[in-house]
Amino acid sequence: MVSPYTRAIAARRAFRLPGYPTLADLGFDGDYVSPIQIACANLQGPLLVSKDWLDAPSAALHRDHLQYFGHLPDNPFIRVIDKALALLDLNRSDIYITPVFHLLTPKRSSTIPAAHARSSFDAIGRHELMGRRPVALGADAAGVLSHFGIDHIAAPHPSARIGSYDMRAALIAKAVQSA
Repeated sequence: MVSPYTRAIAARRAFRLPGYPTLADLGFDGDYVSPIQIACANLQGPLLVSKDWLDAPSAALHRDHLQYFGHLPDNPFIRVIDKALALLDLNRSDIYITPVFHLLTPKRSSTIPAAHARSSFDAIGRHELMGRRPVALGADAAGVLSHFGIDHIAAPHPSARIGSYDMRAALIAKAVQSA
């Protein structure tokens, strides 16, 4: 019997949309759905769903680091996640993070059309739920989950330009506790 996680990896490898590089195109085709799962892939842990993993130029620029860690240590996203985890007395290995959009955007801070994000989630992300109530990190993730009628807890995106890192971390920690 094939596990949902294995199905999600296979679906991610097969998923394509014109104009977006795949993880394989940039040398990130590992045994994960998203490279952030190198550090955050606990299949029983709290499920945090974000907009996307990274843009193609940043992935190419930081390839060596990303292939080992799966994330950029100094970016706001991971710094806020680390603060939320500290409030929860958890480590990255205790949680599961995945994007709704499993391709790379062509430039930094690209807008992903809702139809593209929904298509990616429908093909891939639905396999990652595994009975967990997700925490939607930001409006983009919440919109996709709502579109599919998936019960979730909304929290700000860690990189949102609202409030402080500590404020966002506290709201994310509260959402994780509620999920």
